[in-house]
Amino acid sequence: MRKISVFIHMTVDGFFAGPHGEIDWFKVIQKDNEYDAYTHEQSSGSGNTLIFGHTTYEMMKSYWPTPDAIKNDPGMARVVNNNPKIVFSKTLRNVEEGNNWKNIKLFHEIKPEEIIRLKEQEAEDFTILGSGSIVQQFANLGLIDEYHLVIVPVILGAGKYLFKDVKKMNLKLLGARAFKNGICLLEYRPA
Repeated sequence: MRKISVFIHMTVDGFFAGPHGEIDWFKVIQKDNEYDAYTHEQSSGSGNTLIFGHTTYEMMKSYWPTPDAIKNDPGMARVVNNNPKIVFSKTLRNVEEGNNWKNIKLFHEIKPEEIIRLKEQEAEDFTILGSGSIVQQFANLGLIDEYHLVIVPVILGAGKYLFKDVKKMNLKLLGARAFKNGICLLEYRPA
């Protein structure tokens, strides 16, 4: 059975977004060749199916297929644009593909039996990118196999908590890594 992992940036005080969903706090991430190499290594050759909520999907769709994104980060653009994508949205009625934005499926509900069937049938693993509300829902349904939490060295003081209303669970540390730009990566799986 394939696994579902989360890869998400969050603040030191536990937020994945500001009070109104803003993610401008990402701008504090300083350039770090080691961190860049790590993120490119994680995405290179990855055939993972990417999972998004509606908001993250719209952000990704508005940036990664653009000429600027392809020029500035061709490896990551190739992965995000071409890998299979699943979007969960109650309001989105359809998803459009284009030359640089392919392989998209739209689901209106998170049905655990469907997710388990996908994990059994698919050839590759799944990665939830961002999408804090999807992380919360999948966590409460026991569908997440690994958490890759990228802690950004900023305190917001207010915002949207990543684990708001998530049931208590014990986690086992798989790894921890600090980068020179102050980012810390924590990797866990449910115990």
